[in-house]
Amino acid sequence: MKQQRTALVIGGGIGGLTAAVALERRGWSVTVVERAAALEPVGAGIALAPNAQRALDTIDVGDAVRARADGQVAGEFRLPGGHRLARTDNAAAVRRFGGPVAIVHRAELVALLAARLPASAVRTGATATLLDPGDPRPGGRPARVRIAEPDRGGPDRLSTDLSADLAVAADGIHSAVRRAVFPGHPAPRYAGFTAWRFVVPAPEGVGAVAHETWGRGCGWGTVPLAGGRIYAYATAAVPAGGRAVDDERAELLRRFGAWHQPVPALLDAVGPAEVLRNDVYSAAAAPPAFHHGRVALLGDAVHPMTPNLGQGGCQAVEDAVVLAHEAGPDADLGAALAAYTRQRLPRTMEVVRRAERIGRLTTWRSRPACALRAGLMAATARLAPDLALRALDGIADWRPPAGTYAAGARGTRTAALCEEQE
Repeated sequence: MKQQRTALVIGGGIGGLTAAVALERRGWSVTVVERAAALEPVGAGIALAPNAQRALDTIDVGDAVRARADGQVAGEFRLPGGHRLARTDNAAAVRRFGGPVAIVHRAELVALLAARLPASAVRTGATATLLDPGDPRPGGRPARVRIAEPDRGGPDRLSTDLSADLAVAADGIHSAVRRAVFPGHPAPRYAGFTAWRFVVPAPEGVGAVAHETWGRGCGWGTVPLAGGRIYAYATAAVPAGGRAVDDERAELLRRFGAWHQPVPALLDAVGPAEVLRNDVYSAAAAPPAFHHGRVALLGDAVHPMTPNLGQGGCQAVEDAVVLAHEAGPDADLGAALAAYTRQRLPRTMEVVRRAERIGRLTTWRSRPACALRAGLMAATARLAPDLALRALDGIADWRPPAGTYAAGARGTRTAALCEEQE
């Protein structure tokens, strides 16, 4: 009897869990190692464009995501005083990319993914150190990883060395695995701005229309979530490593408290401890590859990007399903990993570059430059309403190499509806 291949996924975020589910469905025995004490992500909302939804469809998660997404259909671009520059809606995304954008809470997506894995597959509170990337040639040595986790009977940590046919590095922007396999590769660089995020129940009078507002060197976004909640985010061009002298809610009040509604109402509704602040980083250069030995890197571990296209998590999900598609149960692993790099490296680095270009626009400070930016946005909205989505051309219309619901996947709501119509 052929021995089942083993995969060790380092990192239990969205990319790592998607990879684990996708590999498990391809016949791999998967273990996920997550350093946090539980799979409860620090974060807020996540926008899943049609490309990410199609990727999730291949592992039967897409329908569940869409069922939990808010039915928000409209979005606006505004100035801090409230003047509307442009308006878009999900119908425009459907026309251009074949589907809407689904916005969910990150914790809900993590729960959906984790529920599709055996409980024994996830080891939390554990740190992983790559000892040997291994040799992917037939008969080559496996990857070796040292796992340190708490001794349940005492204060010490126990270390165990594990071997795996494949190691998947999904350990985030400051990936220790990336540093180990590509020690000379430049670290991600600060993008020039920091970001704040929070989720609150929708205050009375706050409608279901999303908006993004750009000011001088700063911006604010508001997005409805299911269950009567609001996801808010803000950015400002400030030096890296900064923190508020009092608390981050107070910092947001100083910067955005005089902006148009619903910004003040949302700031009134959030507590200081509920506001997250993180500096934004982006890949400084393309890595030599997305694999080394028996190690595959995905998501922020290999292509961190600014959030301006809403594609960070989407590209991690794409990475995961492409990796699993190539690394089939009988595939030559070396060839599979080389194919993974060929498909993912040029695509994701193009997304990194596009996101950076938009991110730089949000850091403009001079009045003439900001006035020009506003004029161009307004003119574009009048002359070609769907043109504002062109930054996602070739990105949101991506389709995975594996079959999706449209290809007749069984056991899904979409497939059931198709069967009823036959």
